[in-house]
Amino acid sequence: MSINNHIRNYYEQLVAEEILRTLSDQDKINNVDYLADVACVALNRLPARYIRFEVDMAFYMTPDELAQNNEAVQKAVKQAISFVDSHHRDT
Repeated sequence: MSINNHIRNYYEQLVAEEILRTLSDQDKINNVDYLADVACVALNRLPARYIRFEVDMAFYMTPDELAQNNEAVQKAVKQAISFVDSHHRDT
């Protein structure tokens, strides 16, 4: 039995949604490698928060904590985009 399919990092979905929102009007949105690089950099800037179910976090978070998490995600994605753009690699 593997537990890999039963746990995930709370921030993964939030980061993915923020990347797509931030880059929605840019051509980079179609570059899966670029998006993955941005996601990895952003996730490494956030604390690890592993959950089994979304309700695990939502139920225990205050509105202030939720706002702080959203701000942290926005900041991490913005910094990650800047980092990846400045460290472009040819593939």
